Amino acid sequence: MVEFPSGVEGIALNLENENVGIVVFGSDTAIKEGDLVKRTGSIVDVPAGKAMLGRVVDALGVPIDGRGALSDHERRRVEVKAPGIIERQSVHEPMQTGLKAVDSLVPIGRGQRELIIGDRQTGKTAIAIDTLLNQKQINSRGTSESETLYCVYVAIGQKRSTVAQLVQILSEANALEYSILVAATASDPAPLQFLAPYSGCAMGEYFRDNGMHALIIYDDL
Repeated sequence: MVEFPSGVEGIALNLENENVGIVVFGSDTAIKEGDLVKRTGSIVDVPAGKAMLGRVVDALGVPIDGRGALSDHERRRVEVKAPGIIERQSVHEPMQTGLKAVDSLVPIGRGQRELIIGDRQTGKTAIAIDTLLNQKQINSRGTSESETLYCVYVAIGQKRSTVAQLVQILSEANALEYSILVAATASDPAPLQFLAPYSGCAMGEYFRDNGMHALIIYDDL
C-alpha cells in the first residue's frame, strides 16, 4: 500500500520500469502532480476480531459509526490463499435461516455458499436480513462459543440511507452484538466497493480460524 500527502491511501497494482499504476482508496481531488507518494511497507489488511462486533466500518475497516476507534483487535490480510479441499471439513451441520421454505426444501449448511437470485424488489435482501436476525434466537440458547454463529454483512453499492436503516433494524433487534457491518456505499469510490467483499471475508475468516462459525452476506455482488 502507498500513502499520498493528503492522507489518501492506495494500492500499487502495475509495477513497470518508469511507472507505477495505483488504485486510490478515496477521493482523488486532493491528489496533484508532483506529490510525494510514500510506501507504507504493508499489504492491504483490515482489522479483525471480536472487537469488530457491533461496529459499522468501511472497506478498509475504518469505523464509520461515530463510536470512536476500535479496541483490541488484530490485522488480517485481505487476500490470502483459500484452504485446499483436503483441509476443509465436510458440510454436515445445517445453518438455520428461520425460513421454513428454505430450511425444509433447500437447506443451507455451515460452510456452504448459496446464491440468492431474483428480480428487483422481490425480497432478496429481506431473506438475508431475516437469516441474520434468526441467529439471535439460536445464539441466545446459551450454546458454547464454538457453536455461536457470528454474522458479517457486506453492503456493496447501496445508498447510505439503506445502510442506516439496516443498522437501525439490527440495533432494535439486538442483533448487532454478534454482527459486523462492512459498508461500501454507492457514493464511495469504485475501488472501495471492489475491496469490500474481500475485507468482509477476511473478517469472517478470523472466526473460522479460531474454531468459531461465521455467516457472511454480500448484498449485492
